[in-house]
Amino acid sequence: MICDLMAELMHHGPPHRSTGFYPVRQEAIGVGSAFEGWSPCAQDTVYSVLVPLSPPRGHTFHLELDAADMPQRNFRVRVGLLCTCRGAHKRMDMLCFLHYREEILRRLQGRSLLDTLCTDSYLDVEKTVQWFCRFLRRVWVVFLRPRHWRIRALPSSRSCRFQVSKGEESFMGEIIFGVRRGDSDIFVGSQPAEVGVPSTTWIETCAVAEAKFFRHISRRAPQDSWHCKCLQLLSHSLMGVGFSSYTLKTVLMHLLNTIPLTQWGSRDFPQRLVDVLKYLRRSLKTKRLHHFVIGNERFPLEISVPSEFRLAEPLNLFQHLASDPDAHGKAMQEYDHLL
Repeated sequence: MICDLMAELMHHGPPHRSTGFYPVRQEAIGVGSAFEGWSPCAQDTVYSVLVPLSPPRGHTFHLELDAADMPQRNFRVRVGLLCTCRGAHKRMDMLCFLHYREEILRRLQGRSLLDTLCTDSYLDVEKTVQWFCRFLRRVWVVFLRPRHWRIRALPSSRSCRFQVSKGEESFMGEIIFGVRRGDSDIFVGSQPAEVGVPSTTWIETCAVAEAKFFRHISRRAPQDSWHCKCLQLLSHSLMGVGFSSYTLKTVLMHLLNTIPLTQWGSRDFPQRLVDVLKYLRRSLKTKRLHHFVIGNERFPLEISVPSEFRLAEPLNLFQHLASDPDAHGKAMQEYDHLL
């Protein structure tokens, strides 16, 4: 249903096309536990999609690294203007933003992206989200409401969150926006961030690459593979425990990359649960859990990541435990609680 909704939105084209230039939306990509097949609680499932954005005609996107701290690197998306008077970018139906006066452009063509969704020449996350949420409401009222589905916007400044219901049926959706890093499956995205993060900050995310990894595994695993059930059960057990489901997901992905897929069937299920817990305990004791995508030379070649990802030093997701004895002690207690 969420995929059909996104296809419907793409079908109705860009909003406000007569009043200015806005990012071009590409086909939505399902990410996160719901699309990877291991949502721990059905009633709390959020169906998240990442919508890639590309520059509108006459514009360019340039990613600038804002902070080099791993694992969460921050970028800004600088928006530039292209000359469309001549050469490969020449458009007979478009005035050049660089060589026509502003008053003529505004009267005949509308404002550039720099004037609509940018702050200081950088694409603004919050303005982009507000723009799309207005478009979503408009499309819903005009095209989708006759199907008797109701939509309710949920508070969120960095993503478009909503609840769709019809009778007793209901589901939660979230639209995250992203700009692709080159031709890879790594994006800088608008996903929620810590309080105080500037609205021009886009956060590097491996969510698309990880979702593709789960599809890569599903195509190769036997039909009775229980790898998603394994992660689903353990994630459900995390309620009230300090570990994040992403920690368990990282452990499982490492094991899927090392244990033959023929050994993930129902009869292997108890042993695989033990393997996950042993791997987690060993990682806690050594205070080291490597990121699955960054610095992993064994990451599947069919999934495209920037070359520096494969060549990087393995990224330690438990680095904070190595520098904080209290946090490490608490993590060991939480592990015992999980058992």
